Amino acid sequence: QVQFVESGGGLVQPGGSLRLSCAASGSILGIFSMAWYRQAPGKQREYVAAVTTTRKTNYIDSVKGRFTISRDNDRNTVFLQMNNLKVEDTAVYYCNDRSLGPNHDGYWGQGTQVTVSS
Repeated sequence: QVQFVESGGGLVQPGGSLRLSCAASGSILGIFSMAWYRQAPGKQREYVAAVTTTRKTNYIDSVKGRFTISRDNDRNTVFLQMNNLKVEDTAVYYCNDRSLGPNHDGYWGQGTQVTVSS
């Protein structure tokens, strides 16, 4: 099973930017759609964005125009560029196979904390 290590989170002021990385332990070529998810305090994990092997992307409405997802299959890494961050983006961010969904009760990485606060 491919495992993921998320990184790049931190504390940023509203309007700031962060770039998250998701490094896979093996090849992601066999994963058609890779996704980022997030879980805010007291809330369920939710889907944020996904990118397919053909570079087609999808976003939830609240991040459209602010977040950009990409993948580097040669480096087995998925990225999430987050601009114009808002307080409501505060959450732990995870990556995983989109087909598993946010309620997958199997493997998740440790995630990376993103805190947006003034």
